[in-house]
Amino acid sequence: MGSIVTIFQYRLLHYRVDLFQLLKEKLDADGVELRLVHGQASPAEAIRKDEGNLSWAIKVHNSFWTVKGRDICWQPSPNNISESDLIVIMQENRLLSNYVLLLRRILFNTPVAYWGHGANFQSIAPRGLREKWKRFLLTKVDWWFAYTEATVAILLDAGFPRDKITCLNNAIDTSEFKGQVSSVTETELLELKKNYDLPVDARIGLFCGSLYPEKKLELLISAADLVHRDIPEFRLIVIGDGPSGDYLRQEFQSRPWAISVGIKRGREKAALFKLSNVMLNPGLVGLHVLDAFSAGLPMITTNNALHSPEIVYLKDNVTGRLTEDNPYDYADAVSGLLKNQDQYLKMSQAALRAADEYTLQNMVNNFAQGVLSFLEKRKSTM
Repeated sequence: MGSIVTIFQYRLLHYRVDLFQLLKEKLDADGVELRLVHGQASPAEAIRKDEGNLSWAIKVHNSFWTVKGRDICWQPSPNNISESDLIVIMQENRLLSNYVLLLRRILFNTPVAYWGHGANFQSIAPRGLREKWKRFLLTKVDWWFAYTEATVAILLDAGFPRDKITCLNNAIDTSEFKGQVSSVTETELLELKKNYDLPVDARIGLFCGSLYPEKKLELLISAADLVHRDIPEFRLIVIGDGPSGDYLRQEFQSRPWAISVGIKRGREKAALFKLSNVMLNPGLVGLHVLDAFSAGLPMITTNNALHSPEIVYLKDNVTGRLTEDNPYDYADAVSGLLKNQDQYLKMSQAALRAADEYTLQNMVNNFAQGVLSFLEKRKSTM
C-alpha cells in the first residue's frame, strides 16, 4: 500500500481547484494518494459564491459559531483519517478541529503539517493574544508548507528547522490571462483609447482590485494628482468596486483624467492591462501582483501597507517600487518610472520573468516535492 496524505480545507475555494487536481495527479504518479477533505463556507462567506468542486474530494459538514463577530469553525474528520501518513491543516486559530488533529499528533504520533502564512499579515494587533497563540503553535508540527519566503523567515526566526520547510511560492493559474493580454491587438487598444477619451500618447496608471480602506485610495488619488500635474498626458484607470467605490467615484467627478470602469473580467480586463503602463496599488498587495507581472506591468506600492505574503515577489527597483507612505514619494516613483524609458523597459521585462517563475505549476511541483521529502525523512527514521 502506498502513502496517504490528507489535506484539510474548511472550504474549497474555486481558485484552488486546479491546484489540488494537478497535485493529486503528480502525487499519484509517485505512488502517493492525496485525499482532500473540505466542508462548506460560513453563512457570511456563502454570499461570495466563490466555492469550487472536485468529484474525488471528501465532503464533510462544518459547524459554525460566531464569537465576538468572528466565525469559529468545527470541521469533522473522515473515519479513515488514521490511515494518513501526513495530515496537512491550515494555520488558523479559529479552526477548532485543528486542535484535535494536533492532539492526535501527540497521542498517536500521526504527523501533522501546517500550510499558511506564519502570521496574520493584516493583523491590527500583531502583539495581541491571538497572534501570541498562533506563534506558540507555530513549531508544534512536523512540517511546514510556507506561502512564500516571507513565511519562511517567520518560521526560521521562531526556530523551526529549515530542512522541514517547503516554500510553495503561492500562485494562481495566470496562463489564460497571459494569453488574453497577448491576443489584444493595436486596433483594439486604439478603440479603447477612443472609447475612454484618452490621448494617443497617454501614460496610464492602472489600479485593479476591490475598493476598501486598506487599499489606500486617498493616497492613490493624491499621488495621481501630483503625477498628472507633472505629466499632463497621465491618466488613472481604476478597475473594481467595493465599500469605498462611492468615495472614489465622487473624487473622480472633479478629475476628468481619472476613470472608474467598474468590475471587468476576462478579455475586457486583459485589454485594459495591455493598454496600461504601470500598476498602481499603494495599499494591500496580494496575489494580484501576478496579474500585473503577467502583463509586464511594474507595480508601485508602499512599504508599510498590510501586505499579504506575496509582497516578496515585488523586488524594489527590479519588478516595481516600494515607496514611503506619502503621496509625494509615491508620485515621484510613478513619474520617475514613466519618464525613464530604459528603466521602465527593464522593470517590465523583469516583471514578465517573475510571472514565469511564480506559476501554479511551480507551486504544484514545490508542494509535491515537499510531501515526498517529508515521507522520505519519515521512512528513514522508522
